[in-house]
Amino acid sequence: MTKIPLVIIVGPTAVGKTALSIELAKRINGEVISGDAIQVYRGMDIGSAKITTEETEGVPHHLIDILEPDESYSAAAFKKMAEALIEEVHARGHIPMIVGGTGLYVQSVIYDYGFSDENPAETQKYEKQFEALSPAEQYTLLQQSDPAAADEIHPHNQQRVLRALVYYHVHGQSITQQSRSAALAEQYDVTLVGLNMERRHLYDRINQRVDKMVEAGLIEEVTRLKEAGYGHTRSMTAIGYKEIISYLNGNLTLEEALTQLKQNSRRFAKRQLTWFRNQLSLTWYDTEQQTTEEIVTDIIRRMAENEV
Repeated sequence: MTKIPLVIIVGPTAVGKTALSIELAKRINGEVISGDAIQVYRGMDIGSAKITTEETEGVPHHLIDILEPDESYSAAAFKKMAEALIEEVHARGHIPMIVGGTGLYVQSVIYDYGFSDENPAETQKYEKQFEALSPAEQYTLLQQSDPAAADEIHPHNQQRVLRALVYYHVHGQSITQQSRSAALAEQYDVTLVGLNMERRHLYDRINQRVDKMVEAGLIEEVTRLKEAGYGHTRSMTAIGYKEIISYLNGNLTLEEALTQLKQNSRRFAKRQLTWFRNQLSLTWYDTEQQTTEEIVTDIIRRMAENEV
């Protein structure tokens, strides 16, 4: 069986995945499949650090701006769409690249995950039901209905809490019972890339990114989404949106909201790194200590070795 070459680039928020992926894609004739849980939503641009048309430099990008903010998206949905895109990109003679920071999404493609089929209408019914609850109420309900998932999910990770709750009520079983093969998917020649930098410098970049988001109109963006009726949707529980929603609802001052946003982003980056190190066998590169050219050249070398 001829395997499809597939490049995976992961790393914490603000580490430089986008810039490096563009340079690599230009060198290998690649197309980028976004492995991000929020960039799929239209209108959620600034808070998700969505790549702009100019920043793509002509490199095709997929799974960006394909859903409204109140539509469902999950690892199972990503897996289905990403696998189809990988086939399409390969058929064009290009190299598929999955780039993003949502670990489970990436993992669902390169390992043989056994997701249960879902009825979108039923899923959305439960999402609306549980979105009416406070985060504390959601987590308490998860502890009662699916203690195994509650043990694995941090109470502040509202997206995962909500997803686990919905999964349990749709399927009648814990989300932790989704099966995963221990081996990499046989149809791909996978080159796994992890990007990182010294923790203090990464946190400085995250803080600076938040300041730039505000300058670029983050508050105005969230205001428009709230006025359009998306204020209580699952997508708006994402970091970068939930803090500004709290400010707009009068629960936090702007200073408090931005402080929380920076803190939550730093904590998220730390959790991302822990997850990637524990769940994926990555070759790590330091985006501060190594130049983009050095990293790209080494990735291409590894890809060539995979083909032998």
